[in-house]
Amino acid sequence: MQGPVLGIESSCDETGVAVYDPAAGLLAHALHSQVDLHAVYGGVVPELASRDHVRRLLPLLDRVLGEAGLSRDQLGGVAYTAGPGLVGALLVGASVARALAWGAGLPCLGIHHMEAHLLAPMLEPDPPRPPFVALLVSGGHTLLVHVADIGRYTVLGETLDDAIGEAFDKTAKILGLGYPGGPALAALAEQGDPGRFRFPRPMTDRPGLDFSFSGIKTFALNTYRAAGPGAAADIARAFEEAVVDTLVIKSRRALRQTAARALVVAGGVSANRRLRAALRALGETLEVAVHFPRPAFCTDNGAMVALAGAIRLGAGEAEPDLRIRVRARWPLSELRPPGR
Repeated sequence: MQGPVLGIESSCDETGVAVYDPAAGLLAHALHSQVDLHAVYGGVVPELASRDHVRRLLPLLDRVLGEAGLSRDQLGGVAYTAGPGLVGALLVGASVARALAWGAGLPCLGIHHMEAHLLAPMLEPDPPRPPFVALLVSGGHTLLVHVADIGRYTVLGETLDDAIGEAFDKTAKILGLGYPGGPALAALAEQGDPGRFRFPRPMTDRPGLDFSFSGIKTFALNTYRAAGPGAAADIARAFEEAVVDTLVIKSRRALRQTAARALVVAGGVSANRRLRAALRALGETLEVAVHFPRPAFCTDNGAMVALAGAIRLGAGEAEPDLRIRVRARWPLSELRPPGR
């Protein structure tokens, strides 16, 4: 497969389109966020998300192709997010991708959403090279993964309940903050007294690399009920510091367990300023390279899908028929190296 790859992301509440050329790199990308649409409901409404993808996807596609200076028949392939995610939202992106590929006679491939996040730092000027440990932190996922090579993934630890992004959003709601809660909580935490409250660091007092964030959310609720609204900034600060410390402790364990010399951090929560600073400090202490995607590619985006598609389509992978396959759940461990 030669030529640029079009990537389509529609797994949740962001519509992303990008074109990635294996030789020239990222040519163009565009993203539409549905934050304003869902804010009034305090969270993502799946049916509204799907309808908005329908409205936004084709105009974004035309815009990106125009910015890349390409026509559809100049593409070398099409990639789309096939899961995990909201099934209705996934079906919108998959349908557009499959129809476009069929009409233009192009190979097409569904991409694993978390693999795309994992590969996102490879869009940067100093990309990581396997083997490395990946910390994937997003609204619906919290994973520590040993990456022996692209497609060779061993899940070292995962959350047993709430993902880290969910914990941020739910705690923000407790504190009376708007949606999305993560950025709002982080901004409020900047005003908090770091010494007033200390929250537990869940599951760090026992061996293992799994996570649990439901208890820390309950701790925040009980603290808020006892201290009142005037303590919101101090609670936000204590919550954020506890979460960051937990992720750092587990990442340190994973690096030591695998003897990896690099750490990749990706997913929406990887944009958190305090987390980035703490993991960079960990990297300096352990003499380990730490890689993040740029903030624009931390959240869901088409660029990471186009990159993952270019890698796998370039290795000869393509869907064998016209059936549309999407998966609400899709374990990362089921993936194989490109072309196999």
